[in-house]
Amino acid sequence: RIRSPPARSGMARRLALSTLLVGCVCGLDAPARLGRIAIRPTSRATGSRMVIGDRPRTEELVGKKVNIPDYVRRVLEDPRAPKREAESDERTRRVRERAAQAMVDARSIASSDDDADAWWRSPLGVPPGGRQVTKEEPLRVLIAGGGLAGLIAAAACHAKGMKVALFEQAGSFAPYGGPIQIQSNALKALSQINTRVYDEILKAGTVTADRVSGLKIGYDAGNPLAGKYQKGDWLVRFDTVGPALEAGLPPTVVVDRPVIQQIFVAHGFPQGTVRIRSRVAQYEKLGEGQGVKVTLEDGTCAYGDVLIGADGIWSSVRKQIFGLDEGAGGFAASGAAGGAIDNAEERKAARDTIEVASKARRRYSGFTCYAALANHRASNIEEVSYQILLGKDKYFVSTDAGGERQQWFALIRTPPGGQDPEPTADSPTPKLDRLRAEFTDQKPGDSNGDMWDDFGLELINAANEEDVKRRDLYDGAPLLREPSKWLAPWADGPVAIAGDAAHPMMPNLGQGGCQSCEDGYRLVEELATVRQTSEVASALARYSRTRVVRTAIIQGLAQLGSDLLIDFDKMMNIPVLGPFFLMMTQVSMPWVLRYLYTADF
Repeated sequence: RIRSPPARSGMARRLALSTLLVGCVCGLDAPARLGRIAIRPTSRATGSRMVIGDRPRTEELVGKKVNIPDYVRRVLEDPRAPKREAESDERTRRVRERAAQAMVDARSIASSDDDADAWWRSPLGVPPGGRQVTKEEPLRVLIAGGGLAGLIAAAACHAKGMKVALFEQAGSFAPYGGPIQIQSNALKALSQINTRVYDEILKAGTVTADRVSGLKIGYDAGNPLAGKYQKGDWLVRFDTVGPALEAGLPPTVVVDRPVIQQIFVAHGFPQGTVRIRSRVAQYEKLGEGQGVKVTLEDGTCAYGDVLIGADGIWSSVRKQIFGLDEGAGGFAASGAAGGAIDNAEERKAARDTIEVASKARRRYSGFTCYAALANHRASNIEEVSYQILLGKDKYFVSTDAGGERQQWFALIRTPPGGQDPEPTADSPTPKLDRLRAEFTDQKPGDSNGDMWDDFGLELINAANEEDVKRRDLYDGAPLLREPSKWLAPWADGPVAIAGDAAHPMMPNLGQGGCQSCEDGYRLVEELATVRQTSEVASALARYSRTRVVRTAIIQGLAQLGSDLLIDFDKMMNIPVLGPFFLMMTQVSMPWVLRYLYTADF
């Protein structure tokens, strides 16, 4: 079980854990690659394949203000590298109108008014020992949760000829969370699940792999012995396209969440598959091969051969699998309509989640997160797709969202349950006011006396108060029960969990939704081998054994990365160790990306 260090644990321990996790990634990746690729920190195109290139020369590292150094430019200029459609008035209009229409479509998704004869309402009547699975009588799969993990699982089940019904707790699908980075590994999973969905995602998406990503220092920092840095200086720069091309995978794209919902509902499964206002309360196993009975909160019963819990970080299915306390599956905004709530509900969620998290054995990350999607053409849009401005006890993340928009996140270390004042006539923008003070570029600076690079304020000032959402960030390592359950870590007979229900993670690697894509593919691939319903339990056990190791490593990297980012300034100020730490961060990124970008999941 991988645990991240406490928010204020020693830097030495963090460095040790960082070395261990990167070592795990390199070690797992090495057998297939070390025989033909040298360990070098960036990518370069040569010959017929993409290989890891030469280490950046000293003169290339001097330009701390240069967005795209030569060692990254060499990769981006490769003929096989993606060529993004440049932003224009026409493209901006097209992207924004598609997102707006998808929001309308998402809210109009509704359950059938007449589902009294739905297949899932009838008890299965399967004899002890199970029944044969055939084309005429396929597996019948119930899915809890209509977020990304649930939609993917439903599409994968339908593609394999299974009957599927999806139960979503929200009253409607709604836009929240902003655009999603669909990275190379997730795109590969989608291409294997449903080619039409995959093609539509690529068509709707904006390529972000054609520019640089990396870490910047947010304020003037450093010292003569460890090196001095001015605000806005690059600390680490890397590309994501090299590792993707090397693995033969498509480059990362960003797509609006409601557009993804729209695509799955239109092309992933039949109309009437989704039933809204239907939260799964509990399940009952009916016996070997005899399936499962699910009871919804309104008392409705559903019957199937399989139940997949894709109902998010506060999953009620997970609560029952792991025998967690009552209240562990309390209020949570769902992945379908999650966070599409007003300020009053946001404030209530902040208070209630503290108790829910303790019962659900989830870890408070130490951060509260403000997020918004700003209709704004960023000043560095043609060269930078993703960057993090680092500071003391906070950092600011931004990513291109397509259509001349920027998705940004401000993560601030603070106790859980915090709330912003209600807007008033005298103070109509309390959230934005706080953020402007936290990331100010004017004297006397923030609470630490630091004046920030002005890019953060550029995006904050482009957002509207009502569009800024706040939530505390929770994650957690995969739960491993007693040793007798290790062969099926996420499963309980015909029941299994996927997505955030199984492996919630910090957003630093952008892999939360991507791992849900991998889950959906692997889970249904295992179910597709079932020829007798008595084999369902072993198929779900194989799925969870396969996925738990990879997701645990990625969770650990995301947790550690978040903890390290918040104290990055302290580490880089240490003579000798600081420059070494920066170098190792640069060197490790291609290895981390190589581990993420794989078709083997």
